[in-house]
Amino acid sequence: MHNVQQILDQKGHRIISAEPTASVREVIGLMAEHNIASVLIMKGSQLLGIITERDYARKVILLGRTSADTPVSEIMTSTVISVSPGESAEKCMSLMTEKKCRHLPVLDRGEVIGMVSIGDLVKAVIQDQQQEIQALQQYISS
Repeated sequence: MHNVQQILDQKGHRIISAEPTASVREVIGLMAEHNIASVLIMKGSQLLGIITERDYARKVILLGRTSADTPVSEIMTSTVISVSPGESAEKCMSLMTEKKCRHLPVLDRGEVIGMVSIGDLVKAVIQDQQQEIQALQQYISS
């Protein structure tokens, strides 16, 4: 069973972040540039929030704000749900389902060391299931 640390070791620990004073347009540009759906909002190494495509759609477009004039601090989600590196993929998926989120920052002793998405977790669970099926097939054939 994969844990978060193993997933990060496979995908990488790259963190895409922005300052709270950055405009929404700048952060959406980061998302497009890196082909991602969320960006962490940080002041130095301190995690302040997260902004997602969903935040943009609901808190900028639907409220008639402009991307260029709105700082991300005004629309970011401040209560960030995070996980530790030892958490299992299944536990993370359960947490995402319960909290209705698609991205989890990974914190180790209060420091952001990466981020996992629902796609990362699904991939890890599928790999685990494939390994289990292979082991069972080998057991049955022997």
